[in-house]
Amino acid sequence: MQKIRNIAIIAHVDHGKTTLVDKILHFTNLFRDHEEVGELILDNNDLERERGITIVSKNVSVRYKDVKINIIDTPGHADFGGEVERVLKMADGVILLVDAFEGPMPQTRFVTQKALGLGLKPIVVVNKVDKENCRPDEVYEAVFELFFNLDATEEQLDFPVLYGSSKQGWMSTDWKQPAQDFTALLDAILEHIPAAPYVDGTLQMQVTSLDYSSFVGRIAIGRVARGTIKESQPVSLVKRDGKVVKARVKELHTFEGLGRVKVQEVKAGDICAVVGIDGFDIGDTIADFDNPEQLEVIKIDEPTMNMLFTINNSPFFGKEGKFVTSRHLHDRLHKEMEKNLALKVVPTESPDAFLVYGRGILHLSVLIETMRREGYELQVGQPQVIIKEIDGVKCEPIETLVVDVPAEVSGKVIELVTQRKGELLVMETKGDMQHLEFDIPSRGIIGLRNNVLTATAGEAVMAHRFKAYEPWKGTIPGRLAGVLVSMEKGQTTAYAIDKLQDRGRFFVEPGVEIYEGQIVGEHIRDNDLVVNLVKGKQLTNMRASGSDDNMRIAPAIKFSLEESMEYIQADEYIEVTPKSIRLRKIYLTENERKINAKKFQ
Repeated sequence: MQKIRNIAIIAHVDHGKTTLVDKILHFTNLFRDHEEVGELILDNNDLERERGITIVSKNVSVRYKDVKINIIDTPGHADFGGEVERVLKMADGVILLVDAFEGPMPQTRFVTQKALGLGLKPIVVVNKVDKENCRPDEVYEAVFELFFNLDATEEQLDFPVLYGSSKQGWMSTDWKQPAQDFTALLDAILEHIPAAPYVDGTLQMQVTSLDYSSFVGRIAIGRVARGTIKESQPVSLVKRDGKVVKARVKELHTFEGLGRVKVQEVKAGDICAVVGIDGFDIGDTIADFDNPEQLEVIKIDEPTMNMLFTINNSPFFGKEGKFVTSRHLHDRLHKEMEKNLALKVVPTESPDAFLVYGRGILHLSVLIETMRREGYELQVGQPQVIIKEIDGVKCEPIETLVVDVPAEVSGKVIELVTQRKGELLVMETKGDMQHLEFDIPSRGIIGLRNNVLTATAGEAVMAHRFKAYEPWKGTIPGRLAGVLVSMEKGQTTAYAIDKLQDRGRFFVEPGVEIYEGQIVGEHIRDNDLVVNLVKGKQLTNMRASGSDDNMRIAPAIKFSLEESMEYIQADEYIEVTPKSIRLRKIYLTENERKINAKKFQ
């Protein structure tokens, strides 16, 4: 048997996956004593560090008792489920991490279902037992119940369970007796996770993720399923549709620590990176040169939401970005499709606009945020859910929504969710929090988070995941207030904003360049109002006592990208450039808006 273990770490968002991997890396002495590495070593791109979430799965390996353990860190958000689904193919077992207070959450269920379906052996880790109010024994019962409900086999139900705190760096079989380090966890991996088997025969390896290097181009990463792959070996690349392309392996790398090591050959069971093969996609099989056999193609859940991406055609286009044409936009979106399996790009009637399908608002906003940081300028429309006709019935995606909220404000949350066609299924008390579970249309979730956080003074914890397509639930009320739209191009003045403060709340400060048709604030009524924020004070010699009071201007409201996406309506766009996010009407002049008003009703 080979001394290799392949394991994926799966959990709900924020239950401590990346922290656990950090501590394992430290425990196995991967870093020299004086080396400064910081925290969340694997969340290595800016977006991941800022948001504190994992977006792209990463591979690392550690050595323990002369055994090589390949660890795959996976994302926790349902929007990045496409990542999780494909990387589980590389593992023989999973570590399921569950928070000792929160217990299994919707995303825990989603990833566990995928892992059990692939027949992987689970080890359950109840993490964060150092938190107050934690309930490790109840959480263990809940995990067992979850496995049972997901039709786990007898063997999978007999899972080992460990308790500990990743942050403090210990794991133990009994939470009342803290250990000193991670020995218990690593021993459990060696004992319970099956060693990667060596399967003899002709070469088979599925590409499950990819990397890019400016020196050698695209690099295929995957697990060798059968046989041996060698440097300079001629191979066949079997595409998803069964087409075969001949190629040659230039270099092979295996994962060692945080980096990679060049090797001559890799046997079945290990994870490796292959350099030199062109034109591959995720899900393709690298197979024997003479008689290639294809591995089963990875199935990915359908996207549930789409958005219109179009070039920036506002009066300020090209001032901040480097890439502004439709060709740039087209190339970038198609490049993203190569590695982002849950994404789909469809051309529209206009050559400047594309419909982009994704898993949810977070999935699409991470793509937009990445593009603006790379120097792209674009405009995006309101997110729309994908509606299907099943057996002649109009159906829409329904999600399971879980909200943990202080008991005294739970009534407000229930009211907000039921207004959006949500259905309350579970209501139970957890410590001093109320645990609520709903079924709600995906449409209802757009814009809900802001309202819930406002109503609960920021104390609600929300999580949701796609459940199924169900019959259309009827109309859901949209944004209640209208907006304030600029009628002039120019620089905003404090005088004009001050005079209009009783009309609503503003999104811009004094001294900012705006253009006609830009949304500059929220109206107090439900209709849109055109305002002039560029008008200055008349500089005459006439003075009147009482009219020259000091101006007191309320601070401008600043929206994040996701908040903007949830805020806009069908007749509005978000203009995204490397330095700014602006809201605007699709038709900039009031005359055009009146002519085209019927389109958006």
